[in-house]
Amino acid sequence: MKRFTIYLAAMMAAMSMASAQAKDIIIGVPNWDSVRATAHILAVAIEDNLGLQVELQTSTNPVIFEAMDKGNMHIHPEVWLPNQQNLFDSFVMDKKSVKYNSNAVLSDQHICATRGTAQRLGLNSVSDLTDPTIAAQLDQDGDGQGDVWIGAPGWASTKIERIRAKSYGYDQTLDLKEMDETLALGQVANAISAKDNIVFYCYTPHHMFTLYDLVVLKEPAYDASKWVIKQPTDDPNWLANSSAPTAWDATRLHIHYSASLESSHPAVAAMLASVKLETAQVNEMVYALSVERMDARAFAKGWVAKNASLVDSWFR
Repeated sequence: MKRFTIYLAAMMAAMSMASAQAKDIIIGVPNWDSVRATAHILAVAIEDNLGLQVELQTSTNPVIFEAMDKGNMHIHPEVWLPNQQNLFDSFVMDKKSVKYNSNAVLSDQHICATRGTAQRLGLNSVSDLTDPTIAAQLDQDGDGQGDVWIGAPGWASTKIERIRAKSYGYDQTLDLKEMDETLALGQVANAISAKDNIVFYCYTPHHMFTLYDLVVLKEPAYDASKWVIKQPTDDPNWLANSSAPTAWDATRLHIHYSASLESSHPAVAAMLASVKLETAQVNEMVYALSVERMDARAFAKGWVAKNASLVDSWFR
């Protein structure tokens, strides 16, 4: 019976792999809502206009880039730069095995507080978080130490926020929390309802600015000469060897795709190079999936139908 169970599991795994290989296009999908929405929209657009079979596979940024390099995965719908600069430099600039669409969705990244928090604590800037008196009033888990959510595990921005916390010094006054975004935003909603204090990593495009009254904490302007970022994949001593005591640079979100598509599916490659989305459109996508809890596939089919002329322009 044990041997039969192992054999059955192997057969099922083989069938699953064969099914994946049968798909024409494979899209990698990391764990946030704007990339999920864009991934489903690209899938529906490719299927409807080119008659190809598309599969979406949940994955992480490094794995998707490695797979695009080998041609085993074809599309990353939303690469954040400069967050993924190390992957961009390696696979786009050096290896040239990955291409990218130069049309960017513009984004911002900050540390935010709810307006109530800012007013109650006199909190105006990121440097205020180094004040032990203020930090002590940001306790979310009841251990007497203040807390700040810096992002989800696996996000490149989470590592950068840890670097920024070290650079500003509030890693000494606050516990740096990594957790799934849904849980973190649940804490924000609860804090607002209870009139508790909370600070957290925030970014656009995102529905949080629609749902909540937030204050972006002030920082020194971005300074490239002071922005020295290492990722764990590049340097085992990444935290010690990094520094970022200024605001983020303007953030840009780009579609990336395997260069192999230019020979295997040139129409797909041409389409991916032509896609253009606006920040407001992506904000609406995130709201639909995160707040209205729409099924991503159903939302994408409706969005493609509603924006038929825009989608058509991607294939011209």
